[in-house]
Amino acid sequence: MRRAFLFFIPQHFTGKKYLMKHFLNTQDWTRPELDELLKQAAAFKTSKLGDQLKGRAVALVFFNPSLRTRTSFELGTFQMGGHAVVLAPGKDAWPIEFELGSVMSGDTEEHIAEVAKVLSSYVDLIAVRAFPKFISWDEDRQDKVLNSFAKYSTVPVINMETITHPCQELAHALALQEHFKTSDLRGKKYVLTWTYHPKALNTAVANSALTIATRMGMDVTLLCPTPEYVLDQRYMDWAKTNVAENGGSLSVSHDIASAYQDADIVYAKSWGALPYFGDWEKEKPIRDQYKHFIVDEAKMALTNNGVFSHCLPLRRNVKATDGVMDSPNCIAVQEAANRLHVQKAVMASLIKQ
Repeated sequence: MRRAFLFFIPQHFTGKKYLMKHFLNTQDWTRPELDELLKQAAAFKTSKLGDQLKGRAVALVFFNPSLRTRTSFELGTFQMGGHAVVLAPGKDAWPIEFELGSVMSGDTEEHIAEVAKVLSSYVDLIAVRAFPKFISWDEDRQDKVLNSFAKYSTVPVINMETITHPCQELAHALALQEHFKTSDLRGKKYVLTWTYHPKALNTAVANSALTIATRMGMDVTLLCPTPEYVLDQRYMDWAKTNVAENGGSLSVSHDIASAYQDADIVYAKSWGALPYFGDWEKEKPIRDQYKHFIVDEAKMALTNNGVFSHCLPLRRNVKATDGVMDSPNCIAVQEAANRLHVQKAVMASLIKQ
C-alpha cells in the first residue's frame, strides 16, 4: 500500500513536532491529491493573481542552470504575493557539503545540516534543483542533495529537478488534459521514446514521464534502442505499481514502427544508458547508431493523429524535426507554459500545512 505522503517529522526551535509534507516525487502523493493539484493549476490559468503567498518567502536553490524552472517559480511566487530568493551555491552562496562525518578541508564551506535549518528560519518553502554528477549511478540514484534538504529542513521542500522532475510531470499531464479536453486519460496509447542527443543526458524527465503516464492509467510503451536504455528498476517498479492501481498497461519496445502505430501521445526525451553511467565514451558509439530515433513526420504519420511533446530545451532536427515542432499537434510550448500554473498549485498546497 503506497503512503499517501512523504512524511517528515522535523524539530522546530520550540521543540514542537508535527507532520510535514514535501513535494519530492509525485509517487509520494495520492492520485486524488494529484488530481486536486491539476484542478487548482487549471484555476490559476484563468485567475493569475492571488494572495496565497502574501508575506511569505521562497528560497530557490539552483545547483544547475535553468530557464523555465527559475522563471516560472519566481513569477509564480510573485503572482501569489510572495518573494523569491534565488541562490546558486558555489557562485553567489557558499559551497555546501552533504556527506555526514566528512572533514571539510576542501572546497565546501558549510554543511547542509546548517544550511537547511538556517534557510528554514528565513523562508516558508525551499525549492531545489540539483542534477546528477554523472560519475556513479549507485551514488546519484540516492538523490542525496534533495533528500538532505528534506531531512534537515523545517519547511516543505520542492523538487525543481534532480533525478526526477515532478513539476514537469504535472505540466505534462495538464497539457494532455487540455488537449484531449478531459481529465480522464485512461485508454490513451502513450509512447515515451528515447531520442538521440550528442551528449548522454539525465534520465529525470524520462523517469517522471513514465511515472505520470502510468499513474494516469494510460497504455504506456517505453521505446528505446536496446535493453541497455531501459530506465532504472525503481521507476519501472513504480510504473508497474501504477498500472496495477490505475489500469492501463506498460510495455518496453525497441521497434519504432510498432510502438508509434496508432499512438495518441508521443513524448520524446534523450537519456544515457545506465550501464555506462560515468563511462560515456563507451556508450557514445552505441548511442551514435540510433540517430534515426529522431521524431519526424513519417513516424508521427503512423500515430492516431497523435500529439507530440517534449520538456524543452530541444535540439531541432536532432531530437525532433522542424515539421514536428511546428505542427499544430505539438504541445511542448503549452506544456512549458503550464509549469507556472502547476508550480503555483504545489506551493499553494504546501503553504497551507
